[in-house]
Amino acid sequence: MSDPVELSTIIEAILFSAGRSMTVEELMEQTGKTRSEVTGSLNNLQSTIKRRRDSALQLTEVSGRWIFEVRPTLSTYLPESVRPDVPARLLPAAALIAYHQPMKQAQLVDMIGAKAYDRVRELANLGFIDRRRDGLTRRLTTTRRFAEYFGCPDVEYRKVREWFRAEASKAGLTSAQLAASLSDEQMTIEEFTEAPSEEAMAMEASQTEE
Repeated sequence: MSDPVELSTIIEAILFSAGRSMTVEELMEQTGKTRSEVTGSLNNLQSTIKRRRDSALQLTEVSGRWIFEVRPTLSTYLPESVRPDVPARLLPAAALIAYHQPMKQAQLVDMIGAKAYDRVRELANLGFIDRRRDGLTRRLTTTRRFAEYFGCPDVEYRKVREWFRAEASKAGLTSAQLAASLSDEQMTIEEFTEAPSEEAMAMEASQTEE
């Protein structure tokens, strides 16, 4: 009888097959294992991959979500045709977060409406943004993965913000104009506001998402 497969190997297969980031809770559900077992296996797997010679992949934890990604040193060797595409519907939200970070999620809700919650969730799943609790709302910032994907020379969010603003300025665009130009939903510049309203803050308080 063959030896049982190690949990770290199973988790590696799950993450690789999923092609997206996953939380410890999701991996617990998939494997039927405890939090400590899954967390320990993730840390062991991360260390094992780091020790692999000439490995093209790395296991990264971003905002509580784990994902396989190509090592940053290899990103310049990848042709455009094989780089993952960010859905067009996420671009306005991504641009606004990069431009205004650290940004309150309530402000993004005011700018693009209630769909901001789905956009933030999807961007977090892709590993592009970090979302942390900040009172009744969330504090949104970009990640290293975001910087690498969009070609920013720096990864620290403040430097990403300055780079993003400089790029927008070169094109003669404000944040609202930039978001409107990227939108696939025919939104107008006037639809993008700048400060979180009481209504948006109330919506934030009623949200129970993680």
